[in-house]
Amino acid sequence: MSEVQTFESVSLWERVYAHVRAEILANRLAPGAEVNEAALAASLGVSRGPVREALKHLAAEGLVTMRAHRRPVVSTLTHDELVEAYQVREALEVLAIRLATPRLTSEQIDKLQDLNETMLLCVGMNAIEGFFEENAHFHRLLVEASGNRKLIELYGQLTSQMGRYQLQSLVLRGTMRQSIAEHRAIVRALRKRDAERAARLLAEHIQVPQRRPESTAEEARA
Repeated sequence: MSEVQTFESVSLWERVYAHVRAEILANRLAPGAEVNEAALAASLGVSRGPVREALKHLAAEGLVTMRAHRRPVVSTLTHDELVEAYQVREALEVLAIRLATPRLTSEQIDKLQDLNETMLLCVGMNAIEGFFEENAHFHRLLVEASGNRKLIELYGQLTSQMGRYQLQSLVLRGTMRQSIAEHRAIVRALRKRDAERAARLLAEHIQVPQRRPESTAEEARA
């Protein structure tokens, strides 16, 4: 009986976690917004225990900031933190692609190409959300192909924090087609098993938002 209760409890906080996380990433819970535990619990029809557990995991992921004697808030990135996050993302993905290049199968490389072509279709249909889903899938596939579990874990935490800002910055600057062209060059390097060229192209691709840091920060807040 106790095992069943434990399973149900875990399932409940996980459902709360998934709901709140989706609200944050979709900007329905905006950066800096307070999270009212009691109101959230009431709206979801659960007790405050699963809400607290979910918020604790969201805080560990960097999406929520816990404050002593005050309500938690949705985390926000300052201009400097956003630039630092891009720098860390670059380092993680460059390491990942170096590790992944000799491990990638022909089928995985074909999948990367297919994802990139789907992104192009999304741009043509003005399907912005679809573009970013496929873009995230492209980069995540590269990271997961590294086979390094710790790298994959750290990357997931980082991109959760950055996701809202990447989307707004890239849309506002109108660089989706440029991103697709850069992906194509990366895929060509991977087919040739040229890890150093692939790493260099990927680093340049991720550095783009850092070239205009003030603009990026303003766009991220738009």
